[in-house]
Amino acid sequence: MEVIALVGQSGTGKSHRALMVANEYQADAIIDDGILIRDGKIVAGKSAKHEKSKIMAVRRAIFVLPGHAEEVMEALREDMPNRILIIGTSDNMVGKIAKKLGLPAISQIVRIEDVATPAEMEKAHEVRMKKGMHIIPVPSIELAPHFSGYLIDPIRSFFYGGRKRRRLGEKSIVRPVFSYYGKLIIDNKAIADIVRYIVGSSEGVRKVTDIKVEQITEDDEHRGLVIVCSVVLAVYGKNIPQLIMGIQNETKKKLELQTGMVVRKLNVNVKALVVGAK
Repeated sequence: MEVIALVGQSGTGKSHRALMVANEYQADAIIDDGILIRDGKIVAGKSAKHEKSKIMAVRRAIFVLPGHAEEVMEALREDMPNRILIIGTSDNMVGKIAKKLGLPAISQIVRIEDVATPAEMEKAHEVRMKKGMHIIPVPSIELAPHFSGYLIDPIRSFFYGGRKRRRLGEKSIVRPVFSYYGKLIIDNKAIADIVRYIVGSSEGVRKVTDIKVEQITEDDEHRGLVIVCSVVLAVYGKNIPQLIMGIQNETKKKLELQTGMVVRKLNVNVKALVVGAK
């Protein structure tokens, strides 16, 4: 197992560029802010953003709180990544993290100055200091189970550009705008086809019609999807409101998983009801 590090002062955009550096150096796992990330998922650990004081946040980030290092070490033993990228504010910090987690000595340190321009670092610092925003390099749909009670911004995913985010002190959790897959735009027709397939595969649905998709933007920021569709049901002895609610919940979950977009509203109208034999 090889260990590399990305080092830079707080607020210079390290987490924002974590995926880029991990991809360039073929690191298949990232340790950032107290959590272990692999394949876009939080595998183990607890983010320092959970802590209520800066002192505790630092202790969490360097894995000195009871049980924290052990949890991540166990996950590393089970997963055995080939190369790990550790993100920190100094050589000393990343070295302490590697030692605390029982990892090999860091073989290479990448400086934030090597992967970001002075203007980009200044912009990142401004966003952190003035807007209180912090990035965690995983999708917001992955963050949700780990940050219950936190404000998780609507995805500003690699599907769309834009530079603004909401504010919630240092507890704003956002995903990176960078993706080494490049820019990808999902057309409304493609989203409608996904909705047609998911809803059409649901229990009691005979036909899906009149699908309308609207992508909400605000100041060039993608704020989510509003979807309306109609269905023809073929059910008998079922509670139709409960059935429709189940279809809405399942469609929202699957659509967000497949597209990375946030579904703000999903209306399912019952256009007709076909009553057959029991």
